[in-house]
Amino acid sequence: MNKNIQPIEEFKNLKGRININTPLASSTWFQVGGPADYIYKPTNQEDLISFLNQLPENTDVLPLGVGSNVIIRDGGYRGAVIKLGRNFNFVEHENDALSVGAATLDINLAKTAAEKGMAGLSFMAGIPGTLGGAVCMNAGAYHGETKDFLAAIDIIVKEDDVWASKTFKRDQIDMQYRHTDLPDQAIVTKAVFKGMEERAPELLNQEIEEIQKRRAETQPIREKTGGSTFANPSVEDLIKADISLDMKTWQLIDAVEGRGYRVGGAHFSEKHCNFLINDGTATANDIEKCGEDIKSRVYSRFGLTLRWEIKRIGDS
Repeated sequence: MNKNIQPIEEFKNLKGRININTPLASSTWFQVGGPADYIYKPTNQEDLISFLNQLPENTDVLPLGVGSNVIIRDGGYRGAVIKLGRNFNFVEHENDALSVGAATLDINLAKTAAEKGMAGLSFMAGIPGTLGGAVCMNAGAYHGETKDFLAAIDIIVKEDDVWASKTFKRDQIDMQYRHTDLPDQAIVTKAVFKGMEERAPELLNQEIEEIQKRRAETQPIREKTGGSTFANPSVEDLIKADISLDMKTWQLIDAVEGRGYRVGGAHFSEKHCNFLINDGTATANDIEKCGEDIKSRVYSRFGLTLRWEIKRIGDS
């Protein structure tokens, strides 16, 4: 246990729930990882800002949704994990816009957009996780990306040693493939989507059903996994490595016999070899080493460095 953890009684006037030195394994899809110094579930934005401003100086902060895209290392996280609750879980429709809370499941955003006849967000049904994480990494699937119809976001960010809320317009954020330039440790609380075309709800619901069916057929969605392990390489990287421009990460992994490759209780899926799986006995170290081994194989064979899409967090 970190001896520098601030006792609960030293936090004043908080309305949310705080836990200290609490295991994180049950909060992630991989079901691995050590404890966090603090886990805080705020009641609203003001409550969250109050908590953040009472943390000891230089405390790291990690917003964590449903933990679908992270490996929490076995040593845990020396900092404060923020779990946004029901007051951050909403989709509000007004005119041609959708305002979405950061704790909203991506699939629920897709379904609400379909219900309102707003085309363009069906791809969200193929992204496991919550809206906050999707914004932070510009998540995408099935030919769509979070940035496509994003108009603005609300975030809580630390500036001059004080946590406060800010609004960013889309043109103030650099969003590229699986990347944004949001400030370190920024906590997304809300996003606004605009510009979607009108289309019949039944057609959009059909799109969502097809995406969910395809995902179930091609991905190990019922396993202890974390989504795609590595991002697809850029065109520039493929050219530099003199590889076919339509080569995907799963093909590179397959080419180095990564399908089914195992370290301890972790292995790459036979069904989709860009997915790491915990068979129920893996440590976080098993999972990370399994990924690093295949990353090294791909580099040795092709001279191309795969980029982790899954976030690896905490102390080993």
